[in-house]
Amino acid sequence: MTSRPADTYSLVADVGGTNTRVALAEGKRLLPETIRRYRNSEYPGLETVLRAYLDEEGNVDCKGASVAVAGPVRDGRGVLTNLDWAIDKDTLARATHAETVAVLNDLQAQGHAIGHLDAENIRTVVPGPEAQPNSARLVIGVGTGFNAAPVYDTETGRYVPPSEAGHANMPIRTDAELRLCRYVETAHGFPAIEDVLSGRGLERVYRWLASEAGSPAEKKAADIMASCENGDDEIAAEAVAVFIRILGTVAGNLALIHLPFGGVYLVGGVSRAMTPYFAANGFGDAFRDKGRFAGFMQNFAIHVVEDDYAALIGLAHHLSSQF
Repeated sequence: MTSRPADTYSLVADVGGTNTRVALAEGKRLLPETIRRYRNSEYPGLETVLRAYLDEEGNVDCKGASVAVAGPVRDGRGVLTNLDWAIDKDTLARATHAETVAVLNDLQAQGHAIGHLDAENIRTVVPGPEAQPNSARLVIGVGTGFNAAPVYDTETGRYVPPSEAGHANMPIRTDAELRLCRYVETAHGFPAIEDVLSGRGLERVYRWLASEAGSPAEKKAADIMASCENGDDEIAAEAVAVFIRILGTVAGNLALIHLPFGGVYLVGGVSRAMTPYFAANGFGDAFRDKGRFAGFMQNFAIHVVEDDYAALIGLAHHLSSQF
């Protein structure tokens, strides 16, 4: 392992419910050759993951360290929603020996990446007017879980406030959606958006539709998407359609709350998997279906971020502003 100079690089880590990605950054520049991925199930906690990474990188002495966690962050401590892990600033400093540390929510990290990603990694799925400088933007993440974060560029720097939007009530517009709501609330006793708009949520939608058809069945999310692509399962196709319409409704609701005239950015593996099916299943129509505000909804362009390392890039940019 090549020796790296001390106090030059920063460690950045994107901690999801299933995997953790770790890399080094030099200032705002992510070093792609240093990116490594770890399966969380193989480690007892994040500190162990970070120590393993640093050992593999020759125990580099980092000047800074920042992690993004898929869960709420408060007072410098992050707790993962779908994994029994937690991390705080003191633990992060101890694990990395870094002088400057930060703990962010994963959507905050994605928000700090917007505007710093290569254009070829941004796909526009619903066009809108050209964004004006410093317009608010909105990041919506759909993967193992669901969340959203607005992005504000101010005179004193970028501000990306955290939220836990995935745990708000699922919207209901139709009798069928009410039945779906009652079906998914058995998971936690409460029908949350994330209970539908996530990888596991797609699996619940499939089971619900199969039950409604009188032929109870289940499939993993990856198999549902494969069946949708192959056209060999009508229930899988309908599950994707239901998912996309509800995603459009929720994204539209969030757009009205935050007014992201700079654009809406969908991130996460499930968002990317659903993208080829947006047009055929009326994603844009569901997004704009807001009664007398339907015309107003045309102010918001919607893009899909296709960069797996966007959160790491965002962490590097955020951390560089702390030195």
